[in-house]
Amino acid sequence: MAPFFISDQGYAIRVLTLLFLFASMAQSWNIVGGLANQISLGHAAFFGLGAYTSTLLLLHASLSPWLGLLAGMLVAGFTGALLSIPTMRLRGHYFALATLAFAEVLRSIANTWSSLTGGPVGLSVPFAPQGGLPLMQFQSGVPFYFIMLGMFLICTFIYQQISERKIGYELRALKANPASAQAIGINVTRTKIIASVISAALMGGCGVLFVQFNFFFDPDSIFSLVSISIRVALICIIGGIGTVWGPLIGACFLLPIEELFNSTLSAKGAGVSQLAYGLILIAIILVEPRGLQALFNRMAKRLGS
Repeated sequence: MAPFFISDQGYAIRVLTLLFLFASMAQSWNIVGGLANQISLGHAAFFGLGAYTSTLLLLHASLSPWLGLLAGMLVAGFTGALLSIPTMRLRGHYFALATLAFAEVLRSIANTWSSLTGGPVGLSVPFAPQGGLPLMQFQSGVPFYFIMLGMFLICTFIYQQISERKIGYELRALKANPASAQAIGINVTRTKIIASVISAALMGGCGVLFVQFNFFFDPDSIFSLVSISIRVALICIIGGIGTVWGPLIGACFLLPIEELFNSTLSAKGAGVSQLAYGLILIAIILVEPRGLQALFNRMAKRLGS
């Protein structure tokens, strides 16, 4: 496995761990964004809800982060169901704006409700040097690498099961034409709510793991539009939206490129790394709008012919 072949057990392991975390987040987004074409820009809301739920339960009830993981997923999933009801009939940019607004509302509430959330100061997870597996705290970053890898495999398995079963075909029908899907007997409300709950719950679980890995968060980072919602959508779109391995391909491409540009180009001037990063993304979309997976498949066919 990768960690045992890496000499730098600090920075490199952290990058790999975050890579699998964001691949997991993108895979959870892929359920609604890829299969149903419901382009959400507010998945940071579920990510933040999971993070706050587990951390508050740990701080005030001494609840194990593993139980906090389940609680965070339940809260995020329930919120996903509530959000899907008023946004049921929205499509395209209307749906995207509604989900974005929801995440921004939660960010504002978290910034204001200081007595519960810590406000702009944020919250810190108490570090227990001997906490180990029960408290999800380790002296090395390697255990978290395997935890994030496991989370990605779980998210991918769930996505694949949904994709290959009846609900997956129903979501694709809704993506193609909601009116026609309803006319042939698909329960649009039930299908959308199920997909939203699963997607939100997995995103909430990722939020819990991120907090345990990072130890600190604040509302502006955990509910961030750019760092969470848009980045997760970009990973899926660049890798291959609506595909099983697109989120992993996108994460393997985008996160190392981000780190490389931030470490090498940032010193050359403000915004240089972001400019180079943006130009690469635009080039990929122009060459192959369906993402890197489709590009790789096309290249493989040409080489094979």
